[in-house]
Amino acid sequence: MGERERILRLAELFRTAELGDVEQGIGDDAAVLRAPGGLGGSPSVPAARLVWTIDAQVEDQHFRRAWLSWRDLGYRSFVAAASDVSAMGGSPWCALSALSLTASMTDDDTEELARGQKEAADATGARVVGGNLSKGEIVTVTTTLLGKAERPVSRSGAQPGDGLYVVGELGLAAVGLRALERGVSDAAVETAVHAWKRPTPRVAEGLALSASAHAAIDVSDGLALDVARIAEASGVGVVLDRRWLSSLAGESLERAARAVGADAF
Repeated sequence: MGERERILRLAELFRTAELGDVEQGIGDDAAVLRAPGGLGGSPSVPAARLVWTIDAQVEDQHFRRAWLSWRDLGYRSFVAAASDVSAMGGSPWCALSALSLTASMTDDDTEELARGQKEAADATGARVVGGNLSKGEIVTVTTTLLGKAERPVSRSGAQPGDGLYVVGELGLAAVGLRALERGVSDAAVETAVHAWKRPTPRVAEGLALSASAHAAIDVSDGLALDVARIAEASGVGVVLDRRWLSSLAGESLERAARAVGADAF
């Protein structure tokens, strides 16, 4: 089975375990939980919405050590989790981090990785409150992040007639990854490589759009695939106009794409 089929199978397997206070379970960027009585536990406080996600960055699957510093890895892994919360209109709150470290890693390496996590936590307004350390054959950084949301936005609310909006520069990180894979060190790819190593948190944008957006998704897997996920979850079709998409390709993307032998579109 592919990833999509496995997720559907797992969603079916765990469906019976869902409780009434689970508003959104498996199948979105994050789960949405309803905290009875609010976060303070007082019956007079309206129920809060908690947005909960988990993300793993696995060596040789999501990154290679030669591509980025330990601090960049810590930063990138944390922002990847925060992005899921932001895509659902949530404000990152608290995080737990599980690190599987190799025997070759020094104390300085571990501290640098943690400093990168701290930088990302500060940038997103979250706090790291615990976690787990273990040894392994490869490096794995797993982040589970809890956020708060007044109006969580899922993938399944898109309606006929809606417009499609994007935040950030589409394709730039993908070109950066291709440059790293091919060993391209041209100055034209520097911005793209930075976009892959240090993705920009979109917390403020997610909070702003949650007031009116019918549906939303983190586009870390690419526009075409993630728009298809919104369409499937919402039961709608989505029309993408090539001229509109091409107009989004900024100068940085155009230059970087040419440097790696790719077409910006």
